[in-house]
Parts: sequence; structure tokens; C-alpha cells
Amino acid sequence: MPDVLAAVDLGSNSFHMVVARYSHGQLVILDRLREMVRLAAGLGESGRLDDDATTRALRCLERFGQRLRAMRADSVRVVGTNALRRAKRKRWFLERARAALGHPIEIISGLEEARLIYSGVAHTSPMSADKRLVIDIGGGSTEVVIGEGFNPLLLESLSVGCVGMSSIYFDEGKISEKRFERARTAVRLELEPIQEGYRKMGWMQVFGSSGTVRVIGDVVRRLCPDDPRITPSTLKKLAERVLAADHIDELELADVDAERAPVFPAGLAILLELVESLGIDRVRVAEGAMREGLLYDMMGRFTDEDARVRSVRAMEQRYHVDSLQADRVEATASALLDQVQSEWGLEDPFAESALRWAARLHEAGLDIAHSKYHRHSAYLLEHADMPGFPREEQQLLAALVGAHRRQLSFEPLEDLLPPWDRQAEFLIVLLRLSVLLHRGRSPQPLPEVKLRVKGRTLGLELPARWMKEHPLTLEDLEQERQYLKDAGFRLSFG
Repeated sequence: MPDVLAAVDLGSNSFHMVVARYSHGQLVILDRLREMVRLAAGLGESGRLDDDATTRALRCLERFGQRLRAMRADSVRVVGTNALRRAKRKRWFLERARAALGHPIEIISGLEEARLIYSGVAHTSPMSADKRLVIDIGGGSTEVVIGEGFNPLLLESLSVGCVGMSSIYFDEGKISEKRFERARTAVRLELEPIQEGYRKMGWMQVFGSSGTVRVIGDVVRRLCPDDPRITPSTLKKLAERVLAADHIDELELADVDAERAPVFPAGLAILLELVESLGIDRVRVAEGAMREGLLYDMMGRFTDEDARVRSVRAMEQRYHVDSLQADRVEATASALLDQVQSEWGLEDPFAESALRWAARLHEAGLDIAHSKYHRHSAYLLEHADMPGFPREEQQLLAALVGAHRRQLSFEPLEDLLPPWDRQAEFLIVLLRLSVLLHRGRSPQPLPEVKLRVKGRTLGLELPARWMKEHPLTLEDLEQERQYLKDAGFRLSFG
């Protein structure tokens, strides 16, 4: 387990960083940083980040990177949420953000964001066997989760956030009852498809995480000293105070600073609508949020609790993967990787993980159809909800699996972020050879297989007697030699 861990949350409104030390099974927070970047406000109609937002973000990440280097964090995860999910042509930004921070950025799905938020709240709240509802109002989306203990049961990411709603319904800082009601209606429309399911599952406690709920809690305590809780009645009193102003500059709320004020009316409208539509009687302010969830998720990756492993196992079961065949292909792929990882620059531990997971799931598409099943497998891996996996990792798995048989093209790899846009080629070759050697699905173990590589030249060595006893494998290798040649590799075997 690394000694010092750090989590960086590139939210649509604020960027957060938390650094912690792992000590005696617990996380001890060493440092926290937060900056209001307003990334979502920089998304134009074209979906591209404007220069001002990009500059704010990169300067913030340079400061975060400096602190990370000073604190010598051993393990760091950086995730982007709604604004980066929506952004177009973002590769330029992601590459410069990585250089500024010193670590790659993972863009996670809304459901993965919800899972991490719930984990952060659950790990920092008193243990309870009761179901809890967790609400997180972000800049670009709002996550709503029901869970028990540390396990989320029902997750949803709504496409309403305080930054996006502010630009639509409170543009130029204008406030009115009509604008407020239009914002609430937009939230109601987002809630309508899920409302019945959430009410049916039920909960005993409700927690709100992150800045919007925390600031609302501070304001309510000052505004309603006789009832300092977040309830429908105190939220309505707060809404009356906000609507008494015609502009955000006229808000007289001591706990709402100049940075928070532009998005405060929208955040309040979202929370009030959630409370009334879902029949919530009280919202408690949670201590943890997504960055704490990231820290605990990292802890799990160094134990036997990696959420990605659970996701792979779940997909194997869901799509009726032949686990024995997956075992065989995985073992061979791992053995081949051990022999070539130095020459091919595949020492990154994730290279082995990605290859193993691709080996386990390469036949998932057979549950749909045998014809072109590798393409079905790739589609499932790219688009399925896989808790624990950021989008880039799912795209890499999809690229590996989609290229494991037939004609080989590396064109899909162009969309992967460095270094995987190049190194994925080598992982694909290893997966292809492993699948080929087990095409007969025999339970008998393979003989010793040796693979020597130099650049893009490969030499595969198998016992001559075994090759003679397996003429179909020999024919497959002959065909594979041509496939690899067309893709720029040279394969010899014997």
C-alpha cells in the first residue's frame, strides 16, 4: 500500500485535491486544496473549452502539481466529470493538463461519479444498516444514489448542475420568481423518469455532499437559528430571501461568497425541487464527497477490493463467458507479456491488468451472436456501465478486444490518450497470439511457449512435435503472419 495517496477532482465548477496518508488501516488527511475554476462556464455552443476556462484550469493544475511533488504522493488519481465528458476536441487540453499536473486525467461516466460520491459519503459517515439517499449537486450534473453500508443499490446522474442551470435560467445574474420556477421545472423533468423507482426503494437518511449543499446548510443555520436544519420549510424561507433580490449582486447572505453567488440560486432551485419531488424531510450535510471516494477506491486497488475486478467478473457472468477458456487465454497472455514487457515498454502495471481483463472478456460478444462477435464484445466494453473504470480504460479494453481476430487495423487506437495510443498495438498482438493458441479450446495445457521480440519483429517458439500434432494451429499462425505483416509486424514461428 502506498504511503501517501492523492485524489484530484476536476469538477465542472471547482477543482479539488485531497492528500492523505495511509496509517494503520485508516486515511489521515494531510492537505486539501480547492479552487473555483468554472470549467463548465467555458463550454461554448460548439462544445469546445474557451481560452479563459482553459487558462484558469491549467494554472490551477500547475499549483496542484507543485503541491503534489512537494508532498511526494506515491499514488495519484485525477478524474474529470461532466464538463470534460461534454467537451469536444479535448485531447489538446488533456495532454497539457497532464503535463501541468504530472499525472493523467481519467474522464468518468456519470454513474461512476455517483458510485465514487456514495463511497466518499459512506466511508466518512457513521456506520448504519439503514438505507441512505445521497445527493450531490455539481456544476454540470446532479448525482442521486441509494445505498446500504458501503454498497450503492440505485445510481443516477441527472443532467442538471448549478453552472449549466445558472447560464440558462439566471443569465447575467438576473433573479426572478419566474426564472426560479423555470429552473425547478427543468429539474422536475429530469427527475420524472426515476422518481417512482427511488420512492419505491426508500431510505431512512438523506445526505447532501459537496459545496452547494454545504453552503446551503451554512446559510440555513444563520437564517433559521430556531430550526437550523435543511428541510422543505427552511429551504422555502431561503428561496424567499433569494427571490427578494433582483440580481446576484444584491444577495445579502453572509455565507455565500463572490465565487459561489453566481451559481447559488440554481443550486438552491435544484435542491428544493429534489426535496419536494422525492418527499425528503431532512438533508444532512455529509463530510465526504467524490475525492474521498477516490481515495478509498485507490485503497481498494491495492487490496482485493478493486471495483474494476468486480466489474469484470460481473460482465463475465452477465454475458455467460466460458470462464475456463478465459482462464487459459489470460494465463498465456500474461506469460507472453512477462517475456516482452521490457523490450516493448509495457512495465506499467496497468498494461498487465488491461491485457488480463481483455483476455477474460474477449468472448463476451458471443452472447449476442457468433458472427463478428469480437465487434460485439468491443461495443459492450465501450458502452456498458463498468463501475471502477474511467472512459479511457474502457476504450482501451474495447480496442484490444475488437482487434483480437481477423484483419488487423490500428485506426481505432488514434482516439486513445498517450501512451496507450501506441502501446495498445503491442497488447493487441499478445492477445491475438494467446487467443490463437487456444482456439481449439483444449483443456490440455500448452507446452512451453517462448516469444522473443525486437521492435516490431517477433519470434514465436513452440516444440516441433507439438506443432506437428496441431496442424490447424500451424495454419492459423500462417494466416496470422500475413495479418501482422499488413499491420507492420514481422512474425516468425517454429
